[in-house]
Amino acid sequence: MKQTYAARRENLRRAMRARGLDALLVSHAANRYYLSGFELHDPQCNESAGRLVVTADGRDWLATDARYADAAARLWDEDRIFIYGGDGVEGLCRLLRRCGGRVGLEARGVSLAFARALTQAGPGLCLEAADGLVEDLRLIKDAAEIAALEKSFALNHKMLDWVAGELTPGRSESELSWAIERFFRENGATELAFANIVAVGKNAALPHAVPGADTITENCPVLIDVGCRVEAYCSDQTRTFWVGEAPTAAFSRALELTRAAQEAALKAMRPGLPLAEAYALARRVFEKADAAQAFTHGLGHGVGLETHEAPSLSPRAQGALRPGMTVTVEPGLYYPQWGGVRWEYTVLVEEDGVRIL
Repeated sequence: MKQTYAARRENLRRAMRARGLDALLVSHAANRYYLSGFELHDPQCNESAGRLVVTADGRDWLATDARYADAAARLWDEDRIFIYGGDGVEGLCRLLRRCGGRVGLEARGVSLAFARALTQAGPGLCLEAADGLVEDLRLIKDAAEIAALEKSFALNHKMLDWVAGELTPGRSESELSWAIERFFRENGATELAFANIVAVGKNAALPHAVPGADTITENCPVLIDVGCRVEAYCSDQTRTFWVGEAPTAAFSRALELTRAAQEAALKAMRPGLPLAEAYALARRVFEKADAAQAFTHGLGHGVGLETHEAPSLSPRAQGALRPGMTVTVEPGLYYPQWGGVRWEYTVLVEEDGVRIL
């Protein structure tokens, strides 16, 4: 894997040189992991496990504090590990001055307080926002990433087949959520990709419902949106079930329209299709049925090291589908009176279309 990380940094270096950057301070945890293999997660939103300094001349640094020194040494040349103290700002400034005068900053990945402190402690440094350089590389998955995604989604499919038999009246959302998490972990997942969404009845009208004490009843919808992480890569799938023998006409219509909207997008998705057009294709199905007002979110998003990453399939999305992208296709219809329906596949864009993972 060290060679893979090194090759990714070389690709990044080419983009940096095109921008005239001497160095890029990588602060976003998933980007740091993608380029080095070091710590996919930060401890919490106001605490960093470290930062990567990628330089135009190839002399890269892994900067962290003493807590992570041993972990860093397991995968990085010890001569290129920089251990800082305190809040890390003064040490990082000393390091950045050694790397050149023009330094890119992942502005969306740091706090305003950190950026101000870096500017105040580093007179003479030319800092500029350089967001998206790593994310542009992460858009296209390589063979190893695709293999990890396939394993993650295989486990997700296995769980969804299993959970259909667990939908019994009287079972609460939180109980079912815990059973899903346990299944994932007992069958090879290292963790959840995101907090489970398990929504019964009217709660299914909430796209990001939080599992609670509400219980499954006879003849009700149950929306389940879950994902796991396998070999660092996420899965993300949604299914909406009807518990009981007599789905209502409203539920049946919503499910039929949702699946039709998804299929309309899937049939057209291939390299070159504008991202916004994928969304429009699904929305047109709802518009024709006078149901578009109940479709309240985008059609999908990228999945990889993060559950939500580029690209976005929304009406405002720029760009087009490219081979190697992995994106969700998840139309939904939501009705506060009784609940809602969402159906989600994640697909890999290939040369002649898309393949469901």
